[in-house]
Amino acid sequence: MAAIGVLLFPGAEELDFVGPWEVLTVSSMLLENSGGHADEVFTVAERPGELRCAKGLRVMPGFTFDRHPHLDVVLVPGGRGTRAEVENQVLVSWLARVAEECEWVTSVCTGALLLHEAGPGRGRRLATHRGFEETLEARGDCTVVRDERWVVDGRVVSSQGVSAGIDMALWLTGQLHGVEHARRTQHHIQYEPAPPYGE
Repeated sequence: MAAIGVLLFPGAEELDFVGPWEVLTVSSMLLENSGGHADEVFTVAERPGELRCAKGLRVMPGFTFDRHPHLDVVLVPGGRGTRAEVENQVLVSWLARVAEECEWVTSVCTGALLLHEAGPGRGRRLATHRGFEETLEARGDCTVVRDERWVVDGRVVSSQGVSAGIDMALWLTGQLHGVEHARRTQHHIQYEPAPPYGE
């Protein structure tokens, strides 16, 4: 059983955390349905109360920085809010602290900026949204990978923009519970990308 904390903050990109949330909670449901121990998946924010995300979705975090279960995995979304949160020393310090004890430290999109600022992303190969690869690279002390949907460097896993977080979460599910379980999770959510307009 893993305790998976999903970071929330004002201006977080909705699909960055909702996509992985669906993967991870469906995985947990399937574990429980098969008689296993379900993972604990929850959201964490700096303060209690409603948050407005990048596209207007309003969410209520389950826990706060000063009161949450121990984390085995932390997931950091991106979105417009990262531009402000990268200067938020309360958030950055919390992320640095919990990351030290996590088995996996993960990000989606510009969440990689927060991983870099907090320390776990320094000296690592990182992926981020294609529109922010140069911004991340300019921060130094990291190698930006431009041609992979998600990148694994030790226990740090970062993914490209928005929908890439679903791919990353399925990969993570395979690491936590095995490839066959990850395939069952993928099948359950009918994740078979077939965009109608190719590039």
